[in-house]
Amino acid sequence: MVNRKQLHPERSPRDKFGQLVRAMRDERGWTQEELARRLGCTGSQVSAIETGRRSTTQRFAKKLDLTFGTGDRLERQSQAVRPAALLEGFSEYLSHEARAAEVRLFENGVVPGPLQTREYAQALADGAVQRDDISPEQAHDRVEVLIERQAALVRKPWPLVFVVLDESCIRRQVGSPEIMRAQMERLIEFALLPNTALQIAPFSMGERKPFIRLVHLLTLPDRSLMSYVESQTQGFLDRDQASVLPLVKNYHQLQVEAASQADSVAMIEQLRKGTQ
Repeated sequence: MVNRKQLHPERSPRDKFGQLVRAMRDERGWTQEELARRLGCTGSQVSAIETGRRSTTQRFAKKLDLTFGTGDRLERQSQAVRPAALLEGFSEYLSHEARAAEVRLFENGVVPGPLQTREYAQALADGAVQRDDISPEQAHDRVEVLIERQAALVRKPWPLVFVVLDESCIRRQVGSPEIMRAQMERLIEFALLPNTALQIAPFSMGERKPFIRLVHLLTLPDRSLMSYVESQTQGFLDRDQASVLPLVKNYHQLQVEAASQADSVAMIEQLRKGTQ
């Protein structure tokens, strides 16, 4: 107990969450190492969560609830511990994406999160750390959120997932050639799933391409529509049908103009071979 670090829950939601975990652990008379064994992680990870050095993920919070027998209390509490590396509005978007009946994505420059390999995502996060945009801890959070996002789309009934990638997404190298080759293989695997569609919007579309930045469109179970777009520093979630419907129209136009899935996969396969 001599080296027990004092907690400051008033500083942030992350610190408040850490204090709650420590209090529950203390109630049961467990050490950090004992809790770690029950969770299947390391004592240093438990320590980092309790002292607020690392934010929790939804998956880790679920494990804590299961271990403590606290229902979904910690999972709900974890929603307030949004990693600072995420743009405002994106966390709320993810909660809707996780229950959407249809997901439509357009991306420019990088492969979108649901299709990224862990190594590709880590390379992007490492680049942000090198630019001093985020901390190493935030980079870890960013990758873990992405893995949870991918897991949330693997559910029944299967959501329909339509993806149109600007050609720059597959031509821009992220990480090593090995990382890019694995990423190309992941795209091909995605295209073969029964509930997905993948197309490339080639450079030759020029001015006919309706989008130049990320656009995400959701059809929710009640058939209502929602859009999410980003600037460099801000995310915007929109439920107003008057502004969402034009984006849906443009997305359909984009799909008509883009290469077919067969031609898109052939293009990706050709690039994959070039990374060997």
